[in-house]
Amino acid sequence: MQAAHTVPAILARRYTALIVCLVALAGLATTASGASSFKSSVFASGAGIFHTTPKGREAISFPDDITSLGGDIYVAFQNGVGPQGQASTTGNLDSTVVEFDAAGHAVGQWDLAGKCDGLTAEPQIGQVIATINEDAHSSLYLIKPGGTAVHYAYSRPLRSKGGTDAISVYHGLVLISGSAPGTTGAAAPQARYPAVYRATFNTTAHTVTMRSLFGDEARAVVANTGADRGQRVRLALTDPDSNEDVPAYARRFAGDFMLTSQGDQEQIFVSGAGRAHQSLSVLKLTHSVDDTAWPSGPTGALYTTDNSGDKIYKITGSFARGSELAAVTPCDQNNAPSTCPGPGFPANFLGEINPNTGAIVRVALSGPAVQPQGMLFLAP
Repeated sequence: MQAAHTVPAILARRYTALIVCLVALAGLATTASGASSFKSSVFASGAGIFHTTPKGREAISFPDDITSLGGDIYVAFQNGVGPQGQASTTGNLDSTVVEFDAAGHAVGQWDLAGKCDGLTAEPQIGQVIATINEDAHSSLYLIKPGGTAVHYAYSRPLRSKGGTDAISVYHGLVLISGSAPGTTGAAAPQARYPAVYRATFNTTAHTVTMRSLFGDEARAVVANTGADRGQRVRLALTDPDSNEDVPAYARRFAGDFMLTSQGDQEQIFVSGAGRAHQSLSVLKLTHSVDDTAWPSGPTGALYTTDNSGDKIYKITGSFARGSELAAVTPCDQNNAPSTCPGPGFPANFLGEINPNTGAIVRVALSGPAVQPQGMLFLAP
């Protein structure tokens, strides 16, 4: 005969089951679905690659932005140079862009004067574009694989009174973030400061003309789900940083151009960028992020730089097509403490962004610990 159960015993069992369910839900709130299948491995390192400095040969360090062209991967190593081109602690004044083959072997490298903070490929001309100095005294280079790096100056001082950062080639337009606005002028935000520039190259004079795509105080529609969704607001951007061409298979904002305002914890999506009637949407995020990538399918690999260890990592696993992965950077938020990482502000981690709510969950990785910065997804 089955033993009789008292009411307190039944309630105790139900209470225990409820606790188990709540613990499981809490786990889902902090880790992206299916993330346990992701694995990291070292793709390349700057430790064995050297360049010449005023004080002799020195190993390259601090990898940041990353791009691909012709099957190879290009990475910008900043080598400790300051955001206005200041010398590193060893007296070095140059960043180094390295070309890696698919096996992670260095097959080319170029030294560029200043801090290289933005890097992208321009397939139509078969070259890599690199921006220099994110805060002030900015310029850029065109790098020809197997050839030389040619320096370009801006045709006039930048209207944002800062520097330049990330670059995207969007439907034939070269779009560059107007980073650190107000470094040499009035503090941001300012309506007259461009958040993103359209760049036009004069290959004869080696100059670049920069025109505004939209400003730090442009109007945008709130994209987050909730009571404010659809309302028009005036942006107040203080930290335009990374940008991307959102792929057609993204779960939301497909085909848009995207700017991340890192310290402000916002992503701005531009529909019809460069056209007469372009429109802006703003997604407010729960954390600050740097680069963003959208996997095109379950296979392929996510490559990310980690300047804390001077390495480039390759992340593999079962990716969800169109999901939005990001290098989460809590210490780059405007409200981050001066001593960081710290309580509530962990070191960089790989996260997944909910494109409807802006909520970010941590993606769990097996393998070496990774603090992502620049990111690049490559299909198989």
